[in-house]
Amino acid sequence: MTDISSESVEELDESKEAESAKRVEAALFIAGRFLSIQDLVSLTDVNPILLKKILSDLQDKYKESGIEVVHKESKWKMDVAEDYRDIVNRLATGSSEFTKAEQETLAIIAYKQPMKQSILVKIRGNKAYDHIKKFVEMGLIHKKKTGHTAELTLSDSFYDYFHVNKGEDLPDLTEEN
Repeated sequence: MTDISSESVEELDESKEAESAKRVEAALFIAGRFLSIQDLVSLTDVNPILLKKILSDLQDKYKESGIEVVHKESKWKMDVAEDYRDIVNRLATGSSEFTKAEQETLAIIAYKQPMKQSILVKIRGNKAYDHIKKFVEMGLIHKKKTGHTAELTLSDSFYDYFHVNKGEDLPDLTEEN
């Protein structure tokens, strides 16, 4: 029979609580909205009593940072600290890395790959040439000359850049092309 000391049980409890805290923190971070205790329990599978302690601890953890954990009407949210919201608002209303048109072009390539550049240009218009050039320079797509056109496919860098798993998060439509 294994002899488990009270010290090792305590270490296991602390490890489990730390893992639970990370799950709660991640859920709050990505949600971007207020979540109830019930929402957090179902998302993280953390006991409600422990969850309340974790939320309190997270409030303390972020007290002196640019992030805060907000409690309002029995709901919780992770947000930018009030002192820094003007910076975030300027960033949020500025231009994103890709224009809407570039996003749409990249989405079509991701959805239809491998696809001919000529087909993409018929769908998106001549601006697609500029988009393709940018995506190739960024290493997001591969462009391989085939006949009078080029074949476009996503690169491994695309999957890394957008944090998606190859073959799992994007549909495989190669048979339909």
